[in-house]
Amino acid sequence: MRAVRMVSVSGILGYGYPEASLNAALDRGVDMIGCDGGSSDPGPYYLGSGKPFVSLRAMKRDLRLMLRAAVAHKVPMVVGTCGGAGGEPHLQLVAQMVRDIAREEGLHFPMALIHSEQPKDRIRQRLRQGRVKPLGRMAPLDEGTVDRAERIVGLCGPEPYIRALDEGAQVVLGGRSSDPAPFAAHALRAQLPPAEAWYAGKMLECGASPALPKGPDCLYVTVREDGVVCEPMGERACTPLSLANHSLHENPSPIRHVEPGGVLDTAECRFEQVSPKATLVSGMRWQPAEGYTVKLEAAERLGHRAITIAGTRDPGLIGQLEHFLGEVRALVAGKARDLDITPEEYVLTIHRYGVDGVMAAREPLRDMRPHEVGFLVDVVGRDAEIAAAVIALARTSMLHCDFPGRLCKEGNMAFPFSPSDLPAGEVYRFSMSHIVLPDDPCEMFPIEHERV
Repeated sequence: MRAVRMVSVSGILGYGYPEASLNAALDRGVDMIGCDGGSSDPGPYYLGSGKPFVSLRAMKRDLRLMLRAAVAHKVPMVVGTCGGAGGEPHLQLVAQMVRDIAREEGLHFPMALIHSEQPKDRIRQRLRQGRVKPLGRMAPLDEGTVDRAERIVGLCGPEPYIRALDEGAQVVLGGRSSDPAPFAAHALRAQLPPAEAWYAGKMLECGASPALPKGPDCLYVTVREDGVVCEPMGERACTPLSLANHSLHENPSPIRHVEPGGVLDTAECRFEQVSPKATLVSGMRWQPAEGYTVKLEAAERLGHRAITIAGTRDPGLIGQLEHFLGEVRALVAGKARDLDITPEEYVLTIHRYGVDGVMAAREPLRDMRPHEVGFLVDVVGRDAEIAAAVIALARTSMLHCDFPGRLCKEGNMAFPFSPSDLPAGEVYRFSMSHIVLPDDPCEMFPIEHERV
């Protein structure tokens, strides 16, 4: 029976993993070392700004161990969604890290870069051809949204990874990718069934998250013709329940996982504990799509953010919180007008932790009265100057706004930091969640080879 053994070191490059766990996988024997390098979960800032969301020091540490192992054991090393968001700045950041590590360690290998950032002209052309469709509740894409985008990426499928490996690369660094794609690529390249290949990728994309107890570890997966065996390398275990639970994450359906070339159907999956730490999953099915699609993500710049953090335990204020915050907003609006700042030039949001700061309007517990409330006051202004001006107005208004029965005649908020007003930089929003229909799975993802 054909089989491929893959190890995923971590859920995100830079999150860290025990070196001993990687060594245990190498002792067992591996055909590929991989890691999903990023995610859209931390929000649009990282895609728009071109910056990573993990420590560069941690990222380099994780890469160093992977590179040394891959070269020593003569196996491929593959990283998807490099640098956190997979745009061109993120990909180049990780590529330079790899070159630096190779120089420091005396390593030599062929490397391929898969570029995922999309030229706006390409998206405009596909849009005019009627080959861009919205996902979910997104509005149809228009050229204005394309023009305003700071950065557009496509989510690469497994085909460019297969091509890069076929063309001789040992180290493959990918831009934005479908999370399971780098792992599915290696199994598909070994002529294993697509259902098992994609399911393995679904497990491996998050490192040892499918294992219990939760914690940093490496996940070792054997892809066979009759199923997928998952086993963590540290002091954890993959159980039928933990794997079934993990297969539900990041998906609107518990059983249908849409990927670039089809749908992974897990409705008939069977889970069998085959050792104290390992579970075999079988029965997954692959339904090829009628047409190949590539998801687009984009970030659009909105302005600049400034915040301040405060708290109160004044029972008189907490007892009339809605009235108090309404008065604060009115005070800020009036003072902003005095500074020739119009309501269209900023958005003021006051998050109330201890009341509904996590779920906001969806909070079901409306009758509980806390003894203290924390406030995160958030201003998004058209530019940095406006954001700074309005957050200062909001801070003073929170401190001094009157309310019936107020006894304190000085500041009525506790501020944990000085300075209290904190600039938070540029603000972006996700502006695309659409699919494009390419002529070929590789056409949007050029591959660049080099000898390191």
